[in-house]
Amino acid sequence: MPTSGPREIVLRRTTAQDLPLLHGWELDEASNTLAGIKPRDWPTFRARWQQILDDNDGTATGVTPRVIVADGLLVGAINIAPHDGSDSIGYWIAREHWGRGIVTRAITLMLTEFRRRPLYATAASGNLASIRVLEKNGFVLVSRRMTPETPRTIERETLTLVLR
Repeated sequence: MPTSGPREIVLRRTTAQDLPLLHGWELDEASNTLAGIKPRDWPTFRARWQQILDDNDGTATGVTPRVIVADGLLVGAINIAPHDGSDSIGYWIAREHWGRGIVTRAITLMLTEFRRRPLYATAASGNLASIRVLEKNGFVLVSRRMTPETPRTIERETLTLVLR
């Protein structure tokens, strides 16, 4: 795993060309275990992302989709999406780029672009790195609960954080 952080981090709108790489990351077993997520098959993944990409201004889906580019290389994704009636931030980074400070910086960039508050985030309680990057960006813990299994998630303890 690389230890040095990239010189440049930028966010750009997600495109259809990004989807195969994003889906490949979603299939990573270690990442799914850490996040408590179940991967989607390609047709399900592609169909959902096609809805998001077809919604140019975010009015239909409520999603603000971005990919994270570090030193010219696509390394992750970060999005704002509706969750339980509120705006929520979520992100995914390729495992080979964990621990490089990329997500902390990407969240900062997304918060500059997306200014509506409050903004929520959820993390599996065992995902300490994710909780840390949210706290570095001003999010504070508001609840801890057991989240039941769904078609997309496993049963797990989930923390909810908010940025006001």
